[in-house]
Formats: sequence, C-alpha cells, structure tokens
Amino acid sequence: MLAVSFVLVACGSDSKTGADGGSPRPRPATTAPPSPGRSAPDSTAVAGPDPVIAAAGDIACPSSCTSTKTVGDMLVEGNYTAVLTLGDNQYEDGRLSEYTRSYDPTWGRVKDKTYPSPGNHDYHDANGAGYYAYFGSRAGPPGKGYYSYDIGTWHLLSLNSEANIDAQLGWVKADLAVNHSRCTLAYWHKPIWTSGNTHRHDGEPMTAIWNALVEGGADVVLNGHVHNYERFAPRDGIRAFIVGTGGRDSHYGFAQTASLSEVRDNSTDGLLRLTLHPAGYDWRFLPVPGGTFSDAGAGTCR
Repeated sequence: MLAVSFVLVACGSDSKTGADGGSPRPRPATTAPPSPGRSAPDSTAVAGPDPVIAAAGDIACPSSCTSTKTVGDMLVEGNYTAVLTLGDNQYEDGRLSEYTRSYDPTWGRVKDKTYPSPGNHDYHDANGAGYYAYFGSRAGPPGKGYYSYDIGTWHLLSLNSEANIDAQLGWVKADLAVNHSRCTLAYWHKPIWTSGNTHRHDGEPMTAIWNALVEGGADVVLNGHVHNYERFAPRDGIRAFIVGTGGRDSHYGFAQTASLSEVRDNSTDGLLRLTLHPAGYDWRFLPVPGGTFSDAGAGTCR
C-alpha cells in the first residue's frame, strides 16, 4: 500500500546539484513556504519498483463522451501509482452537478490517486467553483489551482493555464529554487506548441512559465486542450506531450507540423503511461480497445 501524507519535506535525487551522483537526500525544510505556498494535495513516497503514472486530459461530458468510461476502466485496471488530469476534466461547464453525473462514475473511481489540473471548460463555472468543490484538497490551495508534490524520486508541478500567470510564475521559480530532484515534470491544460488545426495560440501566455521550467531544469511537460496526441522532440531540454485523449473523442485534425513535432495521431482516445526512473523515464501511449495507434520510447533526465 502506498504511504500518503501531507508533507512539505520529501526525498529526491540530488544529481542536478552535482552532489553524489543521484543518491537520495531529504528535501530541505522551509520555515515559510514560497508564496502562495508550496502546498500539495499529498506527496507519495514509493518503495520498491519505480512508480508508473497515467495522464490525459479532455475527459468527461454528460452524453457524447463515449470513451470516457473505457479510459476510466483502463485507469482502474492499470493500478497506477498516480493519475494526472490535463484539464477540461468535465464538459461543458465544469459544474459540480456535471462532475457528479459524468466524471465521478468514470475517472472518479481513481480520485484518491488523482492529481488534477484545470482547463478552460472547468472555468466556465465561475472561478472554477465546481472543479475546486469536486477535487477539494487534491486541487491544491483553494482557488489557485497550482501546486507541487513528489512521486518516488521525481518532483511534479500541476499548473493552471487559466489563472494569473504573473503570480504563478513567481511561485514556479520559488518552487524550483528548492527542488533537488534530478527529474521534474510539469503539466497544465493549454499547450504552447501544437500541430492541431485549432487552439494554435491559446497556450502562448504560458511561455514565461516554460522558460522558468527550462531554467529550473525540468524534463517533461504534459498538456491537453487539443483533442489528439502529439509528441515533441526535446526543446531547451524539455520533452513535451499533448494528450487530449481522455474520453472527449471529438478528435481535432492537424493543420501543419509544428516545430519539433515527432509523432501525431488523432484516431483514438487513450492514456499516456510514464514509468518514472531515478534518472529517466519510459513512455507509452495506450489506446482504448480497438485503437491501433501507439507510441513508445525513453528519455533521460538532465
């Protein structure tokens, strides 16, 4: 059974500081967390095999999301260490009543291991009220929608492309300044780059956040918003994935090939599975049953 606790001190690998070649050491305690608070829904210490997580966005809706339950079944059957949502968890307006009707009986079955991020549809309900009411403390500090936590030797940041970017930027920089994990992953809803034929510039306000992640040594970024799958070659040391395949199944086409795009698919819903090793990661896209597309590979942390 996983050990779960609400803590601000966790273990991480120290390779990025060039100390002892990556042996674990405690994260420094702070008497005052970085504003608005280095607060996570929980931190998960994992002993034994390297943790395996799953991620996707653009998930549930009242009637037309035919793959949502199937993808939810995959999450339950996969017994993942953690599940990351990449926004637009509940269509069309993110109300609590909609979450209760659609998300909860499908993806909500793994709510106790879910680390969400919000999307624009979650904010159709004023200030994301339904999102924060449904996820509670799992959504991080109330009303902010960004937080950080550790899984195994990795540090993860759940960010909010619908929130004030300037305030969030300061928090990201402060969070990364005390991060001693070799491997870091960040995720939010709107991608900065996409080959999709819609939402091509929606994520550009997050560019400053991206630059802070580059400077802070991050390795992987995950996004949703565009209803397809796309993998990019590392940009400034960070490999990005778009996984807008959580069940919405209104797949978007591709207008052109974005810079550094390596793999694209808009034929199926499914999950991105990531195995988090101390110095790298493996990825595999898992399509819903009947889907023929997949994508797999491995990367090394900086």
